[in-house]
Amino acid sequence: MTGLDWAVILAYFALATTIGVSLTRRGGRSLADYFVGGRALPWWLAGTSMVATTFAADTPLAVTELVAQYGVAGNWLWWNMVMSGILTVFFYARLWRRAGVLTDVEFTELRYGGRPAAVLRAFRAGYLALPVNLIVMGWVNLAMVEIASVALDIPRLTALLVCFLLAAGYSVLSGLWGVVVTDFFQFGLALGGAVVLAVFAVEAVGGISGLEAGLADVYGSAEAATSLLPATGVAWMPAITFAVYLAMNWWASWYPGAEPGGGGYVAQRIFSARTERDGLLATLWFNVAHYALRPWPWILVALSTTVLYPGLENPRQGYVMAILDLLPPGLTGLLLAGLAAAYMSTISTQLNWGASYLVNDLYARFLDRGKGEAHLIRVSRAATLVLMLASLVVTYFMSSIEGAWRFLLAIGAGTGLVLILRWYWWRINAWSEIAAMVASLVVSLVLWFGAGLDPDDPGQWAGIMIVTVACSTAAWLAVTFLTRPEPDEVLEGFYRRVRPGGPGWSTVSRRLGFGREEIEGGTLNWTNWVAGVVAVYTALFGTGKLIFGAWGEAAALLALTAVAFAWIARNLRALPPERGSGR
Repeated sequence: MTGLDWAVILAYFALATTIGVSLTRRGGRSLADYFVGGRALPWWLAGTSMVATTFAADTPLAVTELVAQYGVAGNWLWWNMVMSGILTVFFYARLWRRAGVLTDVEFTELRYGGRPAAVLRAFRAGYLALPVNLIVMGWVNLAMVEIASVALDIPRLTALLVCFLLAAGYSVLSGLWGVVVTDFFQFGLALGGAVVLAVFAVEAVGGISGLEAGLADVYGSAEAATSLLPATGVAWMPAITFAVYLAMNWWASWYPGAEPGGGGYVAQRIFSARTERDGLLATLWFNVAHYALRPWPWILVALSTTVLYPGLENPRQGYVMAILDLLPPGLTGLLLAGLAAAYMSTISTQLNWGASYLVNDLYARFLDRGKGEAHLIRVSRAATLVLMLASLVVTYFMSSIEGAWRFLLAIGAGTGLVLILRWYWWRINAWSEIAAMVASLVVSLVLWFGAGLDPDDPGQWAGIMIVTVACSTAAWLAVTFLTRPEPDEVLEGFYRRVRPGGPGWSTVSRRLGFGREEIEGGTLNWTNWVAGVVAVYTALFGTGKLIFGAWGEAAALLALTAVAFAWIARNLRALPPERGSGR
């Protein structure tokens, strides 16, 4: 680290803080401004904020570890979620925007009614805002502490406090406006830094040809390292596990940022979009950038560090070592600023998102006595501050609660189908969702601790998923038909606002005088979904083939990408007018 590197880092912090704080007035006008940007975000800003949120400081380190252990194909552990993301684009983004809620948890009492809906809303708000959100922030904090303490040679606690207080500062003051505008700047810096590091890393191993020669020494062959699909029979991805990823995991499992049917901070950005079309385009841009645009700079650095630093006990360290060893003064500071930007964009979102549940779905719903918007803004800022302090405590004790993440995910394994169908089938009620959550948790824990199945073993994980999904689906379907449907006034109010259409709502739509409405977009929605999945995967694979000189395959894949996007663009131009009332 030189004086120039420190100057670059300090300049970044000053600029990010200035941008965030300058939006304090705009973010403090109302609760909607604080948590959903006044529903005025253009698609490119909302979508880029989604992408920036998924780019935390630990993300390139995690990809480095996956690639070092399994080769490029190791990324299927997250690439499989493309299908869920594209489903949200064409079937749910417009409906979420039309619902007009402040959080995805508030949707619970729009779709369901009575005491069960209130209990479900309160439980999910507390669960997402506290255990889930705090553990996510704890992991992200811990990664940034490790990076900063090694790279900058400063105490771990100092590194954490500096980054976190800066991110929390503008999150507390300006709400979502400060988050998304700084996200846009931070994403450009983080991605640009990743590309620069990839160029230097590949050059350090002698270019692509030198990289392939080095990979052959480490993996046995360059093909074993760069193959885009898992090799047949490998222990880390048996055929049954890969089949579960592609055929079940993406729609059956709830996971933060990749919720079936949308949810979490993805839904928050959709609520923030100025129109339904902006919400759809934002989600499409997010999926393209997240899965097709960003991975290759990380992958190239990961492959290069595997050659440069063979045998590392912790492969994740290779990414930081490459920054410190390969870059000249100034660029080292830029890359570290880029990692800080990635960290701050994630933390600021988690703080604002978590506070939205605490305030909108707990305090304002159950405790507020009508003291007005100014009071709720003050409570929102206080809630953000409380989450900040709580996450510091979680980070401090993280080594003792790392296994808790598996327990939190257990409650979401197998709940995906009810979250998807609740939009398109009137008969689903609050008890259906409660039953799915309880059954998923109970079955998962019984399989882990009763039957002794190990979720860290890929084959046994596949078995856990299959049994959990089957049992939870049977449970929520049984509960659905054994309990009363939601009252007519609840179903009719939901349908008037959202107008999802489809045979699952035909009874309600006819009763309201709308006739038998089709799902908006009809068959074209399914063709758009297929085209979107094809476009993302062919862009991802085509870019990889281009990098490694397989010109013919690259041309064919990228041509297919262009055709798929052309089809989507054609259909989007023919989108019908906005159907629902929204808010």
